[in-house]
Amino acid sequence: MSLTPSYMTPLGTEMPAFLLPEVVSGSDIDSGSFEDKPVLVMFICAHCPYVVHIESQLSLLSCDYKDRVNLIAVSSNDIISHPQDSPEKLKAQSEKNNFDFPYCFDEDQSVAKAFNAQCTPDFFLFDNQKKLVYRGQLDNSRPGNDFPIDGKDLRKAIDLLLNKQGISENQLPSMGCNIKWRQ
Repeated sequence: MSLTPSYMTPLGTEMPAFLLPEVVSGSDIDSGSFEDKPVLVMFICAHCPYVVHIESQLSLLSCDYKDRVNLIAVSSNDIISHPQDSPEKLKAQSEKNNFDFPYCFDEDQSVAKAFNAQCTPDFFLFDNQKKLVYRGQLDNSRPGNDFPIDGKDLRKAIDLLLNKQGISENQLPSMGCNIKWRQ
């Protein structure tokens, strides 16, 4: 498996606006409707072994933070070349893992491009003013490396943000499969 790192978008970047269909409910998710609390945007998909490796931690993140942080997952992979990431497969993934957050499909890939998302998983944490405060890895765990899947890097950033403490600018990029761009 080859690793693609996330692009380290400049901190302070404003969260791009988006309107995307949610794969479980079928309703549209409008980024402008998020309450006045932080937002975590997670670019994931159904087939990537790096995402599959952390699915249980994504469910735990939602359980631990859903009342204080808006969590949303987005899949932007081209489903012509990767039909295993179709909305139906994303819905099945969400239901299998009890994801308790909206899971959206970015069919035209415009949202991934607006965020400059590069890989799955790719995490973007925004403060209450929708300014980027963290973009980086969930933790050091990767398939086969024996590091615990504990979400320590992302959890630390969320906790610091919620406690109104500064988040270090020294952040490690996420690593995973590249987003499958349309040709």
